[in-house]
Amino acid sequence: MSTTPLPAKASLSQLRARAKELRKAVVKGRPDAVERVRTYHPAYDGAGFTLRDAQLTIAREYGLASWPELMEKVATELVEGRELHRYFGVELNNETWDLLEEIDETSPLEDQERLLYGAYAACLHWLEAGNEANHARGEHLIARAALRIGRAEVGLQHARRCLELVLAYPAQIGDWDEPFAREALARALAATGDTVGARRELERVEELTVAISDERDRVVLREELAKGPWFGLTS
Repeated sequence: MSTTPLPAKASLSQLRARAKELRKAVVKGRPDAVERVRTYHPAYDGAGFTLRDAQLTIAREYGLASWPELMEKVATELVEGRELHRYFGVELNNETWDLLEEIDETSPLEDQERLLYGAYAACLHWLEAGNEANHARGEHLIARAALRIGRAEVGLQHARRCLELVLAYPAQIGDWDEPFAREALARALAATGDTVGARRELERVEELTVAISDERDRVVLREELAKGPWFGLTS
């Protein structure tokens, strides 16, 4: 099985985009995409093809055994030291948000673990390379990942920590951080049965959203609010 040399100055964001494109092509049944997968992902049996499967295919096309190995190879060729923590913080954050779209509590356990551990790993790297704002955003992602796979108490713990950091370090926080923190907390409270508290947080989110200065940030927040799960809080 021949492999392709990794391009000079390869970008994981570009490779991740390629994986998304491959997944879409396979789902649509494009023969060339299906043939690539059958060549480099022998375990593929024609059933559901996930982003994780696409990432594995891309990694093997470059002669590497897994997507984490590809991530490590690209990273170590580009950066080192504290910047390496920043690099992995960004990449793991982005990858976890991608996986959040397709993994839930009905997914195989190993996929659920990959989602949650990816969020924890991203947060850990930001503890080394970032500030309290990065820490808060890492806690938000952990909360969302935990809630997505049905671990409500874990999600509530990290949602509360996220809001605690946001309120404690206002000088480092964007005007969109608090509504995002309260969005995660509202979900977590709803998931643990505190509907009254959840509605109170969601009302506060709406108030804070209006005050966000950048229209693009408001749009991103509203798009996130439109996504589930809301655990019966919204229709």
